[in-house]
Amino acid sequence: MNFQTALSWTLPIAVAIAAFGSALGLSRAIGEAMQAIGRQPEASNKIQTAMIIGCAFIEALTIYALLTVIFLMGKIG
Repeated sequence: MNFQTALSWTLPIAVAIAAFGSALGLSRAIGEAMQAIGRQPEASNKIQTAMIIGCAFIEALTIYALLTVIFLMGKIG
């Protein structure tokens, strides 16, 4: 197995793992935020702001993984 073949197999798997991890992280963050808002509705603005910032960081990591894969796809050809 040469370098290009290994990249062509591992790059789609890497994107799938990154997307799956992101989905798990986002679902947990949003679920916990909703529970916190349910327990303390008066703090909903602070909880929601923290949740949105956290979700943005999770999505940024997924986008970095996607950009890395796109960059490495140029090495296949």
